[in-house]
Amino acid sequence: MVIRETKPVIFLFTFPLQGHLNPNFQLANILFKRGFSITVIHTEFNAPNPSNFPHFTFVSIPDGLSESEASNPDVIELLHDLNSKCVAPFGDCLKKLLSQEPTAACVIVDALWYFTDGLTEKFGIPRMVLRTVNLSAFVAFSKFHVLREKGYLSLQESQADLPVPELPHLRMKDLPWFQTDDPRSGDKLKKGVLKSLKSSSGIIFNAVEDLEAEQLKQSLKEFPVPHFCIGPFHKHVSLSSSSLLTQDMTCLAWLDKQELNSVIYVSLGSIASIDESEFLEIAWGLRNSNQPFLWVVRPGLIRGTQWIENLPKGFIESLDGKGKIVKWAPQIEVLAHRATGGFLTHCGWNSTIESICEGVPLICKPSFGDQRVNARYISDVWRIGLHLENEIERVEIERAVRTLMKSSEGEEIGKRIMPMRETAEKCLEPGGSSFMNLEKLIAHILSF
Repeated sequence: MVIRETKPVIFLFTFPLQGHLNPNFQLANILFKRGFSITVIHTEFNAPNPSNFPHFTFVSIPDGLSESEASNPDVIELLHDLNSKCVAPFGDCLKKLLSQEPTAACVIVDALWYFTDGLTEKFGIPRMVLRTVNLSAFVAFSKFHVLREKGYLSLQESQADLPVPELPHLRMKDLPWFQTDDPRSGDKLKKGVLKSLKSSSGIIFNAVEDLEAEQLKQSLKEFPVPHFCIGPFHKHVSLSSSSLLTQDMTCLAWLDKQELNSVIYVSLGSIASIDESEFLEIAWGLRNSNQPFLWVVRPGLIRGTQWIENLPKGFIESLDGKGKIVKWAPQIEVLAHRATGGFLTHCGWNSTIESICEGVPLICKPSFGDQRVNARYISDVWRIGLHLENEIERVEIERAVRTLMKSSEGEEIGKRIMPMRETAEKCLEPGGSSFMNLEKLIAHILSF
């Protein structure tokens, strides 16, 4: 009789926002490569394309979102809606999957699914949590109850530049903040996530331990569960696209025609929105810098407009081929391109770690959440970028681009990012911190 060897099964519950889908699927690919069978549980809202991942099993659950809830600009309210509406569907799904795979190794959930801790316990399956921020932002999030008690989260603007005693390097204006109409809604999210993390069987980070060793120590004190820093995720495996938007690949051919390190790449992420006046200030700042630029303007970025129809007549022609505007770009390939010399970014952690990995210095325009923490570390701690801290004006944009791309200060910033790039490469080699942490993660999952 032939005994068929079966791969240990992991259920992965992805969170349906672009900045979360990318690391979720990168982690899934890492674990698949190491011999696990992956079953992806996902919502109907922002459902991933299974054809991009034929090696995974996909299971969809109804999320019950109405059209208005799904398009709610208040992202925190959207997160709460998803958490309340997915309790029963996720429970039903898990029950069915466990009847088919009773020996499944564990469930890995995105940290934003804070409702899952009680359910997985009920079904007797270990639950690990993927946290998609870095350790510096994670520590800042973990102290929110202290920050709230001390009144830091509701300080007046005049106190924005004061230091935060509990968080060296940060100022009051850098504290994690969410775009929501109700501040209590943000508190509820943080409380739910922190409780869920503390009751988990371990936390997985797309982070490099060697870059944030002190923050790892602090996090382990606050969350006494195993931590696994195995980033940068995207450098472990060849990429499959988890993009919800169609990537405009023509920008790579355009980059091919540009000079070495000459292009400033501009992308403000998949969620943040800006008003028309900010959009126009960025446009003129880029134009006046006289530097080639590749600018991602996703539909919905500019409040109240479809796309770039409010650019002044003749603006595109005035660029004389020096600028290219696309709706979405293959960011990892763009950052790795020889022509890309700088990145004007919202400072989400995916973008930040991808830029570090390619040695591309940054200009920071953070909006909310961990982006503010990342921006402060980029500009003041790691000193690998510039920080746009004032209102967005064309003169400031032009000055920042010229400084980063053309000045001796920009040259020094470029030199400082190179050792970080080297660290992010070496950590994946045998004996490196991420290599070793991945080995520990696999052993941990197999021990359940």
